[in-house]
Order: sequence, then C-alpha cells, then structure tokens
Amino acid sequence: MADQGEPLLIKRYASRRLYNTETSDYVTLEDIAGFIRAGRDVKIVDLKSGDDLTRQYLLQIIAEHESRGETILPITVLTDLVRSYSTQTGSVVPDFLAMSFDMLKQGQSKMMENMTAMNPMAKMPGFEAMRAQQEAFLKAMTGGISAQWSGPGPEADADAGEKSATEELDDIKRQLAELQSKLSKM
Repeated sequence: MADQGEPLLIKRYASRRLYNTETSDYVTLEDIAGFIRAGRDVKIVDLKSGDDLTRQYLLQIIAEHESRGETILPITVLTDLVRSYSTQTGSVVPDFLAMSFDMLKQGQSKMMENMTAMNPMAKMPGFEAMRAQQEAFLKAMTGGISAQWSGPGPEADADAGEKSATEELDDIKRQLAELQSKLSKM
C-alpha cells in the first residue's frame, strides 16, 4: 500500500460501486472495513459531485455488523445517540464520545506498556503480533473521532495526579477486561 499517512481514496461511481484508487479495482464494504482494521484511514468520495461520503459508509459498516449480531453498542447508547440529535446537548455528544475513546486508547497504551515491561509473557512468541493487533484494533475504533479532539485540558492533568498508581492499574485492568470481552464477541 501507499503512504500510511494519507487516507486510502475510494471513489463511488454512479452505479454505487466502490473503486480503490491505489489498486485500481472494485472493493466491498467488508474490504473497506478490513483496511480500517489494518490501521488504514479511508476517504470515500462521490466521483461525480466530489462529496465526502466517508461518514455515511462507516455508519453503514457499523450497522451491518450490528445487524449480524456483532453488537458493540448497547441499546441504551444507541437510544441516547438518537435523542442527542434532537436536543441542544447534541453538540457535546461528539466531544464526549471522542474523549471516551481517547481515554480507552490511552488506558490500552498504558496497559500494553506495562505488559511489555513487567510481563514475562512479553518474551513469548506471538506476543508482539497480539500487541500489534490490539493497537490496530484501537486505531480502527478510535482513529476517526479522536483526531477531532485535541486532548484534555489542564484540569484533567490535575485530576490525573490525584489517582494512585494502584488505582490507575485497576482502571487499566478493568478496561482491558472490557476490551477483551468485546474482542471475544467479534
């Protein structure tokens, strides 16, 4: 593949077929999901109008996975998202979601650092591949929205200093258990 820093450009033709501009072939939604899982950003544009259709297609990929029983989003979260579109609080929802995914990503990174540094399993064959898969998964889950959020403010840094190392480790363990549960369902 080309430069990993540039999003993979997918063009949608009038026939609704999706064309990968790097490999010069047609792709499916599942192919696009695979690119994203592998850590690649994608940009989907309408060939004729030039409109960015990325969000629409990413939502369609999520909807297809959810409809096959691969649920990640609980009904309560989906219901609250629908409600947020009709209320004035809708403007805070994207920031909240971005912060939540960023916190998950940071916790995962800390956990992986601790696992590598302190865990004798880090020397086992296949450990590095597992770690790379988890990082790719997190990038796929958070890459699109975490870029919209610039990070916690100074008040978040002050709050972070109040937690003990044991509390942080417990939080990371809890987040890891939740993530492993979600991964096993996928």
